[in-house]
Amino acid sequence: MNQEQKKIKVGDQVKIVALPAYIKTAEPMPMLRSPNLLTVGETGVVMERRPGGYWGIRFTQGAFLLESQYIELINN
Repeated sequence: MNQEQKKIKVGDQVKIVALPAYIKTAEPMPMLRSPNLLTVGETGVVMERRPGGYWGIRFTQGAFLLESQYIELINN
């Protein structure tokens, strides 16, 4: 577990710093979607921690699963 994973917790606001090749929806049965639904710099709220190093994050376009390497904690 890296330093960023230790700092992020449910309810925190994060921003996207890079986009993966595909993004997963945060549904009971996740689906792969095109990354053009989100943009670098977009902010969202962490809803949950998922197995495999994923965070469930709510954005204006919906909820998606992103790994820690693609997000950064916003300092309030």
